[in-house]
Amino acid sequence: MARPKSKTQKKLDQAITVALTAVCESLLQQVPGFQWLTHRADYARFPASLIVTCVFDSEEHRLQAEQQGDAANMRRLLQAALLKIGVKLTAPARQLLLDSEQACEQQCAGDWQRRLAQQALKSTASFH
Repeated sequence: MARPKSKTQKKLDQAITVALTAVCESLLQQVPGFQWLTHRADYARFPASLIVTCVFDSEEHRLQAEQQGDAANMRRLLQAALLKIGVKLTAPARQLLLDSEQACEQQCAGDWQRRLAQQALKSTASFH
């Protein structure tokens, strides 16, 4: 995905980072197994290209979050934080993803750059 180029894009990316960091700190305290999150965007196709990936330590914890409603709450928190900075997601179900360290290790030998790039391709393929 393209890095922000203009001053406006850099400021937007920085605002997204700040908003997501606050949500991340909250989720670390609230959601069992949650570890970290990251975002990627192609600013030429923003906001449709924005993808936020929330990472759990294991598939068990990721599935547990889905089954117990934590995932829905996480998505609401993320959407609200982004909306506060003026970012409205076009397809939240495809843009707010859950993943796990365990799955990355098994499927991509722990290579998060490759895994996130693959996720981005899958998520944005349906936008075309």
